[in-house]
Amino acid sequence: MEPIIAIVLVLMGYALGSAKLINEGNEALVERLGKYHRKLDPGLNFIIPLLDQIVMEDTTREQILDIKPQNIITKDNIYVEIDAVLFWRIQDIKKSYYEIEDLQTALSQLATTTVREILAQHTLEETNVLRSDMDRAILDSLNAITPKWGVEVIRVDIQSITLPESVRKSMEEQRAAEIKSRAAILEAEGERQAAVKKAEGTKRSMEIIAEALRDNPGNKDILRYLVAQDYINASYRLGESENAKVVFVDPGKSADMMELIAQTVSQEGNNNKSENGSV
Repeated sequence: MEPIIAIVLVLMGYALGSAKLINEGNEALVERLGKYHRKLDPGLNFIIPLLDQIVMEDTTREQILDIKPQNIITKDNIYVEIDAVLFWRIQDIKKSYYEIEDLQTALSQLATTTVREILAQHTLEETNVLRSDMDRAILDSLNAITPKWGVEVIRVDIQSITLPESVRKSMEEQRAAEIKSRAAILEAEGERQAAVKKAEGTKRSMEIIAEALRDNPGNKDILRYLVAQDYINASYRLGESENAKVVFVDPGKSADMMELIAQTVSQEGNNNKSENGSV
C-alpha cells in the first residue's frame, strides 16, 4: 500500500511541476537542457520537470517608457530641456530575450540618443511648430532598429520643451513688440481710412455747394452760411487751445469777400455753359 501512495504522490508532484499557467497578455520562453525549446501561450501549459525550464515570462501588452529630461542644443545654439514618453510593446518575445541583453536599458538609451539627434537638427522655432513632425521622425528612426529586438515602438510624444529663463523672457518681449507693432499698424490704417472718408465727404460737400452756387449765382445766403460756419469752427478751435485768442472780423470785408466769391462762381458757370454750347 505504501509504494502505491508513494507513486501517486510522485505523479501528483510531477503533474504539479509540469503544469504552468500563463496569464492572458503574457508569454513565456522554455529552454530544454539550456537550449531554446518553445514558447508558452496564455493558458495552461505542460513542461517536463528537470529537463524544461521557463527562462522568461513577459507581457506583450503596450508599455510606457518615460524618457528622462534631456538638455539639448538646437540648431541655432539654444539650450532646451526636452521631456518625452515612449509607447512600445513586444512583438517577438524570443528576439527580445536572445537578441539583446537588457531590453529596457537598450530601448531607453536608443530613445534618448534618437531624441537628441532629431531635435538638434531643428531650430528653436521649429521645435515648437514642427513637434508632430519630430515625433514621427523619432518614431521612424526607432522602428528602423527595434524590430531586430522583437519590439515595436507604437508612438513617441514630446511632452514639453522647457526654455532657459533668459530665452523665455526674450521671446515674451519679442511677442509683446510684435503685438504693439500690429496694433500701431491697425491704428494707422484706421486713421488713413478715416482721413480718406473725411476727404471724400469734403469733396462731395464742395461739389454740392458749387452746384448750388452755379444754379443760383445771386444767392448769397449760402456764402453767408459757410462763412458763419467757418467762424464758429474757428472759435471752437481757439477755445480749445491753451493759448486761446480773440479774433475780431470786419463784417464789411466779409461781405466784399462773399461778393467776390459769387462773381467768380457766376463767371465759371457762364464759361461752362458757353463751352457746352460751342461743342
